[in-house]
Amino acid sequence: MPQHVPPSPPLTAAPPVPFPAVQPAQPAPSASPAPAPAAPPLPRRIVFLARRDLGNPAAGGSELLVDRIADGLTAHGHEVTLLCGGQAAEHGYRVLSAGGDAGHFLRVPRQLARRTGGCDLLVEVCNGMPYLAPLWHRGPTLCLVNHVHTDLWRMRYPAPAARLGRRLEHWALAGTHRGNLMVAVSDSTAAALHDLGVAPDRIRLVHNGVEEPGPLVPEAPEPLFLAMGRLVEYKRIDLLLRLWERVRPVTGGRLVIVGDGPERDRLTALAGPGVTFTGRISEQRKHQLLCSAWLLLHPSLVEGWGLVVMEAAARRTPTVGFDIPGLRDSVEDGTTGLLARGESTFAAHWCTLGLSARRRHALGAAAAGRAARFRWSRTVRSFRAVAAEAYLRPLPGW
Repeated sequence: MPQHVPPSPPLTAAPPVPFPAVQPAQPAPSASPAPAPAAPPLPRRIVFLARRDLGNPAAGGSELLVDRIADGLTAHGHEVTLLCGGQAAEHGYRVLSAGGDAGHFLRVPRQLARRTGGCDLLVEVCNGMPYLAPLWHRGPTLCLVNHVHTDLWRMRYPAPAARLGRRLEHWALAGTHRGNLMVAVSDSTAAALHDLGVAPDRIRLVHNGVEEPGPLVPEAPEPLFLAMGRLVEYKRIDLLLRLWERVRPVTGGRLVIVGDGPERDRLTALAGPGVTFTGRISEQRKHQLLCSAWLLLHPSLVEGWGLVVMEAAARRTPTVGFDIPGLRDSVEDGTTGLLARGESTFAAHWCTLGLSARRRHALGAAAAGRAARFRWSRTVRSFRAVAAEAYLRPLPGW
């Protein structure tokens, strides 16, 4: 058991944001030509609790973030286990399925020690339905939050279930994890946590990263507009299809929708001329489309960050989205893309950039410059710093 000592005061983020972004420490140069072998990294054994593995057909941005962090931690010598529900794939770290998508929430408390062998740090990925880990786990615990699901509950569930889910999530974040550190992926998520009552000095910002894209494919010669993500209600692809009927007579071209999900059949029935649904695609095809697209269209209602926005940005493709939490963080409005406050403005932005190559390319160049500052290696270094702080932090009292 580690000796728990008070952590160093967190670094203060640039105003007006009151939440500290983690700045990874830079190692001091060694004066010795033959340094001693490095000590095992602490915390050594790290277990992530998450609803899904990246290999699950329903996986999205949250699962990609956990995979990149877990893979990076493993490369640094940590022993990482992901305990999840549903279908799981093989990775460079250990993955254990605790049962079905819903039922595993009840099994995890009994299976944690028995199947993982225990851990030095438990990371609860709070992605809607919580595990309430502090109620049954007494070791160092860290909470990772992509976004707070306040508005999603009433969209996806009947009123009684929505109220229950919302209260349970809020109680888990502000109540059961009181005293623990919380990782937020964006300023918007940090602000939402603060609104729930989480003290700013317990929130750490660890931004999502993006892969170096490699050689770029030229922009398509004819208008090509792209939407990419899981086909679920809150992504609002149905709204995009309605706006396409207004935009298509102005710009012409094609609208390509990448992804799969429970809404696919309904959306396919709504689609008009010039719309293509690809389903799930390979990484190579994804790279080609993100490069050749004129715009990424992101009509989502709720986001914690919007990973695909930065993936497009790295390929010089700007985004048109709505002015919502999360996208305000991944899109610099007027610089790397355009954000709209209403449907008509969204359509107007779409048309404007579809007709103005000069403006579109200027936004794309700025987007690529900004994306270069967000790499997964930095995400991993930042998370390691928070993990070490959480490991050394005194256990909260109850």
